[in-house]
Amino acid sequence: MSEHDTNRSAEDGEAVQYDPASSRYDVFECPDPDCDNVVLALGRDDPPMSCHGEPMQRVTDCDITVKPPDVRQVLLDAFGLPKAGLDICLCVIGEGPLSANEVAESLGYDRSTVTRYLNKLVDIGLLRRSELNREAGGVVNVYHSVDLERMRRETLIGFYIWAGEAAALIEEANVTKQDYMAENPDRELPDVFWESFPDD
Repeated sequence: MSEHDTNRSAEDGEAVQYDPASSRYDVFECPDPDCDNVVLALGRDDPPMSCHGEPMQRVTDCDITVKPPDVRQVLLDAFGLPKAGLDICLCVIGEGPLSANEVAESLGYDRSTVTRYLNKLVDIGLLRRSELNREAGGVVNVYHSVDLERMRRETLIGFYIWAGEAAALIEEANVTKQDYMAENPDRELPDVFWESFPDD
C-alpha cells in the first residue's frame, strides 16, 4: 500500500494496514523470539530502546488492518470525552480564560454539563482552573488552556495508559482462550466466552 493509498483510506474511514515506509509512527519488537515486548514510537528513526541487550527491531510484516480513529473517537475512548467535552475544551483553548457561565453561554450548553466537563478536563490535565476576583466583589473560577507542550505530553501519556490497558485486556483474553482450548480440545470456543469480559 502506498502512502497515497494509506492516507486516502484513512480519510475515507476504511481499514488501513501498518506500513513502516509511510506511517507517522513506528512499531518495534524485541529481537528475542521468546519475548513479546512491543513498543510504539512517534517521530523517531532509531529504535527507542533495547531489550535483552539488543536494539529493538522495527516491525515490517504486520498483516492486520484497522479502522483509523478520528480525534473525537480517541478522546471519547481514552478520556471519556464525547462531543460536548471536546467542544468545551476547544472553546476554552480558543477564547479562555472563561468561567463556566461564559462557556455555557458561548456554546448553548446547560451550565451543569459545562461544569462537569470542565472539572473532568482539569482532572485529566487538558485545562487548568484558577480563581478570579470580580470587580463587584466575590470570586469566580475561570478556566485556561494549559501549555501546549504539557497538553501534548499529558494527552500522549493518557493515551498510552489507555492503550496499555487495552493491550493487557487482549493478552488476558488470549491467555484465557488458550487455557480454555487446552482444557476442552474437542470443543469450539463458544460465543459466550467473550461475554465474560466486561465492556467497561
